[in-house]
Amino acid sequence: MPSTDLDLARAFAGLTDPRIDRTKKHELVDIVVIALCAVICGADSWLEVEQFGHAKRAWLGRCLRLPNGIPSHDTFTRVFAALDPAEFQQCFAAWMATACEAAGLVQIAIDGKAVLGAKRNTFSGRLHLVSAWAAENRLILGQAAVPDLGSEQTALPELLKVLDLAGAVVTIDAGGCHAEVAERVVGEGGQYVFTLKDNQPLLRQAAADRFQAVIERGPPAAGYDRHEEQSNGHGREETRSCEVLRNVAGLPGQAAWPGLCTIAVVCRLCRIGEKETAEVRYFVSSLDADAKTILALVRGHWGIENELHWVLDVAFREDANKTRSGHAGENLAWLRRIALSLLKRTPGKGSIKGKRLAAGWDDGFLTSVLQQITDI
Repeated sequence: MPSTDLDLARAFAGLTDPRIDRTKKHELVDIVVIALCAVICGADSWLEVEQFGHAKRAWLGRCLRLPNGIPSHDTFTRVFAALDPAEFQQCFAAWMATACEAAGLVQIAIDGKAVLGAKRNTFSGRLHLVSAWAAENRLILGQAAVPDLGSEQTALPELLKVLDLAGAVVTIDAGGCHAEVAERVVGEGGQYVFTLKDNQPLLRQAAADRFQAVIERGPPAAGYDRHEEQSNGHGREETRSCEVLRNVAGLPGQAAWPGLCTIAVVCRLCRIGEKETAEVRYFVSSLDADAKTILALVRGHWGIENELHWVLDVAFREDANKTRSGHAGENLAWLRRIALSLLKRTPGKGSIKGKRLAAGWDDGFLTSVLQQITDI
């Protein structure tokens, strides 16, 4: 294994080992590195992580000590169940910050996802994770698990703590559309574009009334803008339009929303053959931006569903995963998200599933995936 991969092992060197000394048969760094490499290469369970370790024993031994060989799947389960998720995520913080700086990060999309196979006592009845996704450079930035008896709103403050929001535009779906979240974003030097739905009924109705007035009376002399885009492909025709009202005042509870100066409505019309569907969404924002900019941010937010959540289900079979002991489910989910980010940033054609297979077959390709961390 090339010397650059040693940097990956060093990234975990300061990680607190949750085990007592008499149970430390295997080094913590070895356990974590094997797990990450295994997930990149197609492992979806701790048993498959162990099987990967045995198959790649010689390759792994070129940079890991492996004093007692490859850990068992029970060892992987126990260690990751006890490993602190926040500290584990922090191991990747420097890499993510550098990658975002190099890409000129602008938008952070935040959304939640349930792992359907992992039952937990949350509002969704499952292990429920809230993730932050760098929309422009397709990179996971952070993750927080919804605590037992909690909701996405409960997990959001913990996720926002680990994010650098200065200069970023944060987009959140309705579950996170709360004045307290907006206050945190603006207080950290960011801006926001939040979706309005039924959890903010008065504000949503007020926004709808303002745009209905535009239809009935015409747009105001200042502060109104409209932008429309069309696309065609795979038998689908889509028209997306965005209308914006800037410098708004007098909205219900507006004083509690720091910086709120813009409302927007986005309409999406989709035609497939003779079938036509329409969707209308309203937004509040601290950005004094035109309709084209707001529409681009809204479309960028949809990327967290298409490029993160959908791929996790299809290429990583996340919904079928039943891991839930302690922090094991959350930490395994974080490994999947890091693996996905690395694979997306690795040059080469093909699907994420194909890249996972290639990494498992070709040590050179796996090395190139790992170098997405070490080369920055």
